[in-house]
Amino acid sequence: MAPRKKESSAYTFPHPMENDYLVGHRDTLNNFINAWDNRDVHPIHPVWMLTGPMGIGKATLAYKIAKMVYGNVGDFFIIDQDRNIDKDGKPKPDGKVISVYTVRAMIDKMQMSSMSGDWRVVLIDSVDQLNTAASNAILKLLEEPPAKTLFLLVVHQLANVLPTVRSRARVEKMRPLTISDLRELCVKFIPDEDISTETLKLSNGSFGRIANLKQSGGDEIYADLIDFLNNPRANSGDAMMLAKKIAPDTALHGILLDAIAHFGLADMYPHATHAINDIKTLYLEPEIGIFKIIMEIKRCL
Repeated sequence: MAPRKKESSAYTFPHPMENDYLVGHRDTLNNFINAWDNRDVHPIHPVWMLTGPMGIGKATLAYKIAKMVYGNVGDFFIIDQDRNIDKDGKPKPDGKVISVYTVRAMIDKMQMSSMSGDWRVVLIDSVDQLNTAASNAILKLLEEPPAKTLFLLVVHQLANVLPTVRSRARVEKMRPLTISDLRELCVKFIPDEDISTETLKLSNGSFGRIANLKQSGGDEIYADLIDFLNNPRANSGDAMMLAKKIAPDTALHGILLDAIAHFGLADMYPHATHAINDIKTLYLEPEIGIFKIIMEIKRCL
């Protein structure tokens, strides 16, 4: 097994609202700037959907655009987990679902706000977290968007968005970050960490995933996994030890697919993808499912 590295410290990153350091996505930003600068000639689309993998800077870009547009603090309305409320109006930031009560509260604030004549912005981070009722409430708002109001919708999985909502938006598909982009962000936000090229590749273009891998030790576990698969003397006991490290954190299950790609086992990919998805529903002890996948990769080498 690979030697253990020193334990990584916890990371603190600025909220996208406070972060003006945008790396990559110049094409998407320029698309908006061009549309905004020419809005008197060609009316700007009122709904912009920024979609792409998690951790690539979609929210950072959304806030950057918002700051270009809204005139006063009271003209900026945000729907996210930090502002999520229950039916009694009490905070409920559970990290999973944004309630319809949160959306209705935002709509009420919009209706009560005094229009200064400047543009207003509604930013949703993210649309994926809206429950069905909340999505339908947003849809009604988008069907007849208020004048001089820009909607910025952050989306991680376009397939999770109601087709009727998607059809009312200008969809900007944002690409994963390049290795060069990721290195720049690492130097800026985690300068004390030694981020290997292998870890950068493991991130699949997501800076957020780099932070998760370092905090969870996922990069080290991946190195152990590759060592195990390369070691002809490794046994099932070693595989189970790995499985027990990987199983508790579902975000780490993807390193099995990274290992399959590392060894060029393309034929295994669809089966392993289904097997990983099944772990959540079929196994009371998820390490058993992980163990089976590891041993299957080993048998294919």
